[in-house]
Amino acid sequence: MDNRTNTIAGWVLAGCGAALGLSIVGGMMFHGERPEKMGYAIEGVVAEGGEGAAAEVPIASLLPTADAAKGAEVFKKCAACHTINQGGANGVGPNLYGTVGEEIAKGKGGYAFSAALAGVGGKWDFDKLNAWLTSPRKFANGTKMTFAGLGNAQDRANVILYLNQQGSNLPLPAAPAAGAAPAAKDQPATANAAEAAATEGAPTADIANTGTPASGAPSVDPEAARKGARSEK
Repeated sequence: MDNRTNTIAGWVLAGCGAALGLSIVGGMMFHGERPEKMGYAIEGVVAEGGEGAAAEVPIASLLPTADAAKGAEVFKKCAACHTINQGGANGVGPNLYGTVGEEIAKGKGGYAFSAALAGVGGKWDFDKLNAWLTSPRKFANGTKMTFAGLGNAQDRANVILYLNQQGSNLPLPAAPAAGAAPAAKDQPATANAAEAAATEGAPTADIANTGTPASGAPSVDPEAARKGARSEK
């Protein structure tokens, strides 16, 4: 091997070594790790599927300390589509004067509500308004309202109090007692006592068969009686 070949081979090896070194150094300097929480938080937008992460605070607990003046500020997010003054015209959305306590998707000067919202039924009570403002699409899937919802519960309480003062003035719901446990759901009755005891985790050794034999059926299996007679002989 001549000197020229040795020189070329040396440069090739040196280049490979330099590239490897730069790769290692670059990896140490720009090491990336997966963030603990993906994405970016957007104020005022409700995260899909995130409601179950924490216990929902009843709106009745927040209304007594709500601030209608702050609710008026929150309502500015709605003013692009809604008026709230008495006799105000409908816009992209209906006029909201006197809405609290009204029938859902009724009246409002003949405003054309979506079939999804009209199918909900009932009245705009405080709980329904809270659910609607949390996520209109979840409250009435297929609604024409494109607003994503208010993720902050206190903001919802403030704006609901403000809405209530605009022509409704209904008494606020009583706040639940502090530390009150949720009411237990009734357990469905079971036709079989053994099945019910097993469901509750109770022992079943002392549960007798209380079923009534069908009419005309033998009270003892004849084959079993014959086997028992043979075994006694």
